[in-house]
Amino acid sequence: MSLPKTMKALVARSATDYELVYDYPVPECGPDDIIIKTEACGICAGDLKCQHGAGKFWGDDTQASWVEAPFIPGHEFFGRIVAMGENVKGYELGERLAVEQIVPCGECRFCRTGLYWMCQPHKIFGFFGELNGGMAEYVRLPSHALKHKVPVDLSLEKALMIEPYGCSKHCVDRAQIGCEDIVVLSGAGTLGLGMVTYAKLRSPKLLIVLDMQDNRLAKAKEFGADIIWNPGKVDVVAEIMALTDGYGCDIYIDAAGHPSSVVQGLSMIRKLGRFVEFSVFSEPATVDWSIIGDSKELDVLGAHLSPYCFPFVIERITDGTLRTDGVVSSFYPLTQWEEAFEAAGGKYGDLKVAFVFD
Repeated sequence: MSLPKTMKALVARSATDYELVYDYPVPECGPDDIIIKTEACGICAGDLKCQHGAGKFWGDDTQASWVEAPFIPGHEFFGRIVAMGENVKGYELGERLAVEQIVPCGECRFCRTGLYWMCQPHKIFGFFGELNGGMAEYVRLPSHALKHKVPVDLSLEKALMIEPYGCSKHCVDRAQIGCEDIVVLSGAGTLGLGMVTYAKLRSPKLLIVLDMQDNRLAKAKEFGADIIWNPGKVDVVAEIMALTDGYGCDIYIDAAGHPSSVVQGLSMIRKLGRFVEFSVFSEPATVDWSIIGDSKELDVLGAHLSPYCFPFVIERITDGTLRTDGVVSSFYPLTQWEEAFEAAGGKYGDLKVAFVFD
């Protein structure tokens, strides 16, 4: 099929200059490229924090700018193949594809040893002009993008969870949950809920979920949490200590993205416990590091992206093993991007907000 010359796209030129462009050039299809027509694109907390000017993205006194503007945001996208380069093999027009967020270079030390999610150049869809994201009608997938086929009959709501739940799975895998572990998960947003439904498959002794919003806690309970607590209403540190004879939880996963959750976790985790940090923060988290070393000798682990997770997640979302019911709460056309970003920030109680395309 012949592609149009222009498309609608949300373009970020700076932290203070996001604009919907109606005549943005449709990407050209090189000999090794695939062009997809976007079906839907979720709005991630990282997209919001970037749009709000967080130093992680645009730089501050402690770090250089990471993004390369202008760019089209969005990494939680999928769509149907509408054009393929002459060198592309193994795909057909009309097939649905989801892609991993990172596009590894294939040449650095990390890529050569299979650790592609830590690729040194670290180019990611939705933050670089050369890898424009899914908040546009069409997206170019270069040859080294990590592409995964999506079942033709998988609903938009379920398909939108592929990329977030891939990240959720990797985080829970980092936690190395065993059947005797009391696990506390802080944060029951989209990614936190993905962690709940997957962590339940690891059969922890207790899975305890914390969040400041009761509707999210209710969803966490539905997805498999044994205990749910709102830290705004309950002294969660005291409750954990009472539950564990004063020792503390075995594993603490922070998916809340707020400094208070980090302090809270260090207070309630036991000696020799495992602390997994997942979130992107909009401000620095300041803690007493002597707790980590001198007081408790903790294992502190990070979790980044979704390496080797997409096949499992696609299969288990499709067969219903990983719960997705009601996580996507609102769809918007791209023309209402400002309202969509506002809703994605939780103003109206939404979980996952997404753009949908004709």
